[in-house]
Amino acid sequence: MLNSLLDNRTKSIVKFYLPEREALVDLATLFNIFSDATRVKIISALSMSEMCVTDLAEVVSMNQTTLSHQLKLLRQAKIVKTRRHGKIIFYSLASKTINDIMMIGVRQLGY
Repeated sequence: MLNSLLDNRTKSIVKFYLPEREALVDLATLFNIFSDATRVKIISALSMSEMCVTDLAEVVSMNQTTLSHQLKLLRQAKIVKTRRHGKIIFYSLASKTINDIMMIGVRQLGY
């Protein structure tokens, strides 16, 4: 058996600050959203402008059925929010933090 190289104080601090299981699952779910290129494309488009499904489908070159499915997942994950104006539903990013996450990823990859 290998002896631990980490001192007990450091082990205790790390264990204390590790997120609870629920937070870990929520974080994994959030990052899973960003693991799909189609969803990242939608998020990128919405980071520039609020759009209705028709316009968004045209901009991201996707049929409305596929787009609606992806938007449902993004809404459930609280990545996008909706605003109704009469019969039209507009989609936008739920918070500036989502755009910040995207920009951090872009910088990390060197784009």
